[in-house]
Amino acid sequence: MNLTLFDLDGTLIPVDSDHAFGGFMVEVGWVDGAVWGARNDEFFAQYNAGTLDLPAYIDFATSAWRRRPLDEALEMRERFMVEVMRPALRPEAMALVEQHRAAGDLMAIVTATNVFVTTPIAQAFGVEHLIAVDLKRDAQGGYSGEIDGIPSFREGKIARVEAWLRGLGAQWHDFERVSFYSDSTNDLPLLERVSHPVATNPSPSLAAVAAERGWPQLHLFA
Repeated sequence: MNLTLFDLDGTLIPVDSDHAFGGFMVEVGWVDGAVWGARNDEFFAQYNAGTLDLPAYIDFATSAWRRRPLDEALEMRERFMVEVMRPALRPEAMALVEQHRAAGDLMAIVTATNVFVTTPIAQAFGVEHLIAVDLKRDAQGGYSGEIDGIPSFREGKIARVEAWLRGLGAQWHDFERVSFYSDSTNDLPLLERVSHPVATNPSPSLAAVAAERGWPQLHLFA
């Protein structure tokens, strides 16, 4: 069996789901459009520049919905899926996932976006295993703005994948081929760890690294 890992935002989908969910919060009036939207854009620019303070961003991003009753937040997430995310699910990305599924690969989506936003997206791709930023929850199941455990971000993606594999009774060397598809230099630690890195819809900086190292480049979206 081979192991195939996918980043999500910019890789399997042509948008950043976390940033888009923030924009949706502005659209539905759950947050102030001018002030909150500008701050959301600022964090997104930091992510693209590789300077993101992830705990600060998680606290900010979840503040848009976590203080609402959980059933309301879940209903709004479903609206987000229907109105924003499902139109962004491209057949080229679906076909890539299906190609690896048909080959019998063990697959996981490994993303730095939080689990609340990404769970239904992984389900839409039919990928059983999701490694996302976990959020602490209270006794009633409500989400906090704090990260629970190691965030699946930069080097943390390696630690989280290794912990997930241990939970399955597996290790890296159990797989003949380990592939990782990503668009971002934030994922260089995991790209360098696997046997078959694939720069997918790469940012200019990742495209330059891929060209220098001879990594394949895959462009799913025009």
